[in-house]
Amino acid sequence: MSELDYVRSAILEQADLSAFKERPTFRILAGVFAIGFSFVLGWPAITGLGILSVKLQNPWIVAFGGPLTYGLSHLVFLFGMYLSGAKYSFIFLRWLTKVSMEKLLAWANR
Repeated sequence: MSELDYVRSAILEQADLSAFKERPTFRILAGVFAIGFSFVLGWPAITGLGILSVKLQNPWIVAFGGPLTYGLSHLVFLFGMYLSGAKYSFIFLRWLTKVSMEKLLAWANR
């Protein structure tokens, strides 16, 4: 399926977010929590390590801790994606494609 077919079907079938009305399972909730937690582990934690590194005048804290923390945040994000599955990601991206293309087409036809 080409990209154009994907966009066309998303618009013609009026892709929506109705699947999110279903009650999520514990696994999906745990996955979404892990994804959210990965963002907290990412840049905010690295910023904290940078501040700590400056306060203690020890650049090795952020030199080693930064990449390790960032790598850990990626692993937590991937684990969250594994738990929550791709189903909701595809539903959301299809809806986002429809909305974006409708706005783009409306703007281009002005």
